[in-house]
Amino acid sequence: MTTNSPLWYKDAIFYELHVRAFYDSNADGIGDLPGLTEKLDYLQTLGVNCLWLLPIYPSPRKDDGYDIADYYNIDPAYGTMQDFENFIHAAHQRGLRVIMDLVLNHTSDQHPWFQAARASKDSPYRDYYVWSDTDQKYADARIIFLDTEPSNWTWDEQAGQYYWHRFYASQPDLNYDNPAVRQEMLRVADFWLQKGIDGFRADAVPYLIEREGSNCENLPETHDYLKQLRAHIDEGYPGRILLCEANQSPQDVRPYFGEGDEFHMGFHFPLMPRIYMSLQKETIRDLQEILAQTPPIPENCQWCIFLRNHDELTLEMVTEEERQWMWQQYAPDPRMKLNLGIRRRLAPLLQNDRARLELANSLLLTLPGAPIIYYGDEIGMGDNLLLPDRDGVRTPMQWDSSPQAGFSTTTPATPLLTGDYAPERVNVQDQLQNPASLFHALRHMLQVRQQSPALGQGSLHWHNPGNPAIALYERRHLQERVLILHNLSGLAQVASLGGGFPAHVRNLLTDQTQPLPTEILLQPRQFLWLALED
Repeated sequence: MTTNSPLWYKDAIFYELHVRAFYDSNADGIGDLPGLTEKLDYLQTLGVNCLWLLPIYPSPRKDDGYDIADYYNIDPAYGTMQDFENFIHAAHQRGLRVIMDLVLNHTSDQHPWFQAARASKDSPYRDYYVWSDTDQKYADARIIFLDTEPSNWTWDEQAGQYYWHRFYASQPDLNYDNPAVRQEMLRVADFWLQKGIDGFRADAVPYLIEREGSNCENLPETHDYLKQLRAHIDEGYPGRILLCEANQSPQDVRPYFGEGDEFHMGFHFPLMPRIYMSLQKETIRDLQEILAQTPPIPENCQWCIFLRNHDELTLEMVTEEERQWMWQQYAPDPRMKLNLGIRRRLAPLLQNDRARLELANSLLLTLPGAPIIYYGDEIGMGDNLLLPDRDGVRTPMQWDSSPQAGFSTTTPATPLLTGDYAPERVNVQDQLQNPASLFHALRHMLQVRQQSPALGQGSLHWHNPGNPAIALYERRHLQERVLILHNLSGLAQVASLGGGFPAHVRNLLTDQTQPLPTEILLQPRQFLWLALED
């Protein structure tokens, strides 16, 4: 597979990591860019090929870096601009691409723009934000952080007005009706693209523009600006990508691809809870339904799919009944809930059951879309419910069984995990040395997937196995056909294939040729990737 293809992202395997939580090189208890650079060989060994970094900009960290105080610098806790440039160079040398978070919607209230804006109505920065004499405007916009924010408006005593924010009150929204803001954010994109990054994951894009009488989401004017951003990047930086974070239904995300002229990629948020529903109900129905509702996207676009990430497992895109069911099944302890979601990692969600973990990853790697692996999930790390908000799923990477988990030579700023997921039980070093570990199972699956364009770019065709516990589908690309079987059940199940398949197939995961009977007995939670070769 050529890595220089302009469509490289369609076959990419992404790895999302928090620099703060990855590896501490200078013994201050906080992960940093030189530390991440030291661990690039590990990421190359795992078999991912694009890294997504959570925000590394200067920030008061009221929202773990998504509250940016300076778009043009590196937070000193993570290193220097030179450290960043060294990291990019070292990643590219290993064939690893890098994307960063581009937080378009809001800044920190500590940003000099906002400080200037609140200080004077005459400041040119006043119009960088959205102000009002009343908190009654845009009343149809929902409140996203229900657990913490009573309103999308907050009174600012110094400014003598209310300011608008879709997230925390410490994150005032930028005003995209101001041409200066639009230009400023193009300059921010230029700055980092000129440093050599391979694109951006654009944060919270549905909320850029506000209009009275609307819910202030997905507005045409928002799409106008995003198309302008895409055209700007295409013109100056061919081969770089934009990945859209829009937690919406697939029908509402579809416009963010435009006609192939807006985002290259978009997260498929609603697919993710349906994977958990299917695993728990042991039936394929929920998965099939959401994929049936997913509209086709332009040829040069790709979905991004994931099992977990740095936020809560969001349940915004399910019905109220489904949400209550998911909470009942996956968040029995009230501390596991956050906003409209679940703040747990992959391994605890699946009862640390090895067969379920592999089955979930097999679904991730064979359903349509480019997969994202969240750091630590490749070794089955756990979460810490005692930490506030989303910090429980952002704990330090566990490199070995030593007291500081090989993350640092001092006590980490964020506490390490204890109990079943403590470093002495779950760590990279032990799993690298054990060929039967989760790490090696996932690494092998990633290697196989990289060799199969059908799994990255292929179309999806469902087959009826005569058994709702079996997910039976085919991925096709050019002449390549791969038949995928998943037994979602904890019991052995029979899949009926019927006719139309070759008599012999190659099992991609064992590289063995085997006969293909018309009925296959699948062991509990077994999965097969079969190349249909004439």
